[in-house]
Amino acid sequence: MQQKSSGFNLKSTFDYYYKSPKEFSRSQWIIVGVWCLLNILIFGFYLSAGSSIGMALLNVVYGCALIVLYFTRILAFIVSPFIYCALFVLSLVRIVDKPDNAMVYEWADALWFATLAATVIRSYFIEAYTIPTPSMEKSLLVGDFLFVSKFHYGTRLPVTPLSFPFSHNVLPLTDSTPSYLSFMQMPYKRLPALTEVKNNDVVVFNYPYEDGRPFDKKENYIKRCLAIAGDSIQVVEGDVYVNGILADKPVNMQYGYVLKFDQSYFVDGTGRIDEPKFTKYLAQYDININDMVENVHDDGMIFVYPASTKIAERLRNDPKILKVDSFRYSQGGRDPRIFPYYDKLKWNADNFGAVYVPKAGATIKLDSLHYYLYGRAIMVYENNPDFKMENGKFYLGGAEITSYTFKYNYYFMMGDNRHNSADSRFWGFVPETNIVGKALFVWMSWDKFATNPIKKVRWNRLFRGIN
Repeated sequence: MQQKSSGFNLKSTFDYYYKSPKEFSRSQWIIVGVWCLLNILIFGFYLSAGSSIGMALLNVVYGCALIVLYFTRILAFIVSPFIYCALFVLSLVRIVDKPDNAMVYEWADALWFATLAATVIRSYFIEAYTIPTPSMEKSLLVGDFLFVSKFHYGTRLPVTPLSFPFSHNVLPLTDSTPSYLSFMQMPYKRLPALTEVKNNDVVVFNYPYEDGRPFDKKENYIKRCLAIAGDSIQVVEGDVYVNGILADKPVNMQYGYVLKFDQSYFVDGTGRIDEPKFTKYLAQYDININDMVENVHDDGMIFVYPASTKIAERLRNDPKILKVDSFRYSQGGRDPRIFPYYDKLKWNADNFGAVYVPKAGATIKLDSLHYYLYGRAIMVYENNPDFKMENGKFYLGGAEITSYTFKYNYYFMMGDNRHNSADSRFWGFVPETNIVGKALFVWMSWDKFATNPIKKVRWNRLFRGIN
């Protein structure tokens, strides 16, 4: 029987911790066996996706080693010096007793068990996500905390498995230090899905128009899927048409509205806007002063702010507002920020398309317009870096081609805050490889702008489903 020792000594700590596989209990061997069997199944999935045998085997070794290192207590031993230091500091202020090997092991074991369990849950089943921007307001608010299902659309097997726990792409307390090792890159593969991505689903995905990171480590975005693979999508005067049919509008969707405010209420004696007063006034309509869409006029207090139709009706009945008009970008007015950045297309956020959303197995004839629409998808998302257009002809792998057949499904995402959302109108299609999961429900909502501490929590949004 191992004796409890006091203090911290590296050799005695290792002797206390280490447990030979010969000492594993039957239940521990069952867990190890099941864990390794699952890793062997994943090995087969990676091979079917085109992985090399060496890389797939490396992933199996890595996965199986984690559970063996956990049960032999070596993982706990590795962090034991740090745990001891933390507990020793706590013991100085009498929060805990003076640490010994038994106490350090209990804490280290609990830490590793929680880390491994949370990593499996986060990677394969469900993950927490926070709304960082107002692009989905008022359907989803800045400060909403969501649970996102990884398995609804088929769990995406880890593409970059060697990464720091509980971080997405940057190490904690740093601004740009990668939290992953990119030398071990696995091919794209999904487990069987419960359902496919459907029109109007709220989807979390990796932002596609970002280079320099593996696609599973690109920034997470959340938008509504307006068009799925095989659809045609068009925006006319702000209204979205899918396959020629007017798309359903989310209940809390926002458009921009031109608001003309009565200056006598908001301009001080110097002729300037009383900003605190104006900010407080907008807040009663749940409008953030920083969310201005456009400032299109110089003659007085005329601004464009996003609002839902319900809020717009309330604004029309406010005597402090002289005019409330719907805001739209005019037809024929080209916005250079709009995808596909082709001078001949006079598109903007309110007048876009129609465009075909690529579907796996579908073939398109190549021309100059299709080159701009689908060139990035072919070159980057489908990994054909040598695809090019020269003198009106198209080349792939050095050979001239006149058509292209897509490998993946693609999706067209838009925010519910239609005039304050960077979405597929600005950067194009989202490939299926970048789909993270389906947004399920809001479990917590935090209003950082609320001055009353009690009102910081939006109680009416807790455990609310997402429509």
